[in-house]
Amino acid sequence: MSLQTPSEAHNDKETPSASTANAGLLTRLKGIQAPWVWSFAGAILVWFAIVTIFGFSIASNVAQTALIYGVFMVLVGLGQMLVITSGVGNIDLSVPSTIALAGVVSMHVMNGSNNQIALGLAAVVGVGIAVGLANYALIRLLRIPPIIATLSSSFIIQSLAITQGRQLPPPPAALGAFANGRFAHVPYIALAALVLSLLLGVLLHRSNYGRRLSAIGQNSRAAWLAGVDVHWTRCIAYVLSSVIAAFTALLLAAVSGGASLDMGVEYMLISIAVVVIGGTLVTGGKPTIAGVWGASMFLFLTNAVLNAVGADAGVRSIVYGVLIIAVTVAAGGKALR
Repeated sequence: MSLQTPSEAHNDKETPSASTANAGLLTRLKGIQAPWVWSFAGAILVWFAIVTIFGFSIASNVAQTALIYGVFMVLVGLGQMLVITSGVGNIDLSVPSTIALAGVVSMHVMNGSNNQIALGLAAVVGVGIAVGLANYALIRLLRIPPIIATLSSSFIIQSLAITQGRQLPPPPAALGAFANGRFAHVPYIALAALVLSLLLGVLLHRSNYGRRLSAIGQNSRAAWLAGVDVHWTRCIAYVLSSVIAAFTALLLAAVSGGASLDMGVEYMLISIAVVVIGGTLVTGGKPTIAGVWGASMFLFLTNAVLNAVGADAGVRSIVYGVLIIAVTVAAGGKALR
């Protein structure tokens, strides 16, 4: 017969409730460990580091700049997110060349005239649709892996851009005013990116297409057996990615005062980095729009710090690569095994 002191008996009675409390705490911590949450946390920490090192005034200017140039990271990331969501191995490496081609084509079409802005917008949409369809034709009809197909097409697209890249007219004044304008201190292009994000949110989480895209990303064969048109669904993802990249080119040219053949070069790695760091599964099936925003702000602020300390483009690329590897291992490793 065992004897217990009153305090021991009291502790035994509290054990179940304590275990329940601990389990609840662990559950809450797991919820906080979502990768997109950490991307926002990283952005906030880097911004506070800028405040500490350079002062609030400079940090405030950096934050304002992030809402302009960081938004371009958001846009290319949103398009890349759709392609990556469509399943493991799917990726679009033609983003930089699409930006170059759409930029030069739109400048020629608008020819600096405010009356031609609508026609220029139609032109970039047309370029995006054509590139997206061409990319998926290589993947589907010729059965080329996406990474090879989109990389190969990028050389052709860049060559087309070079043939059109001479004597480019400036963007129309009205387009430039919009790209550099603000509403309540928030840039118009940031608001445009927010509207696009909301529309994609509805598409991905409230429409049949979004459910089909997530389904084929998780298990394409099961989705096909359930009656989902796998190839058509993926084709739309590639087309949307190219259209968004082309739209990015129009805004980028407007902000910069003109298009150039190399204005999309830096967005190849960045478009992938913001998707992975933002929490979208590299194996597909789980897009995270909020994560693209958080990761874009995090990378832009990190890039600002690297520029401030004199790091060159090579160092920045190394940092981006290390971040992609670290997040992929930490957040996606289980899905890949």
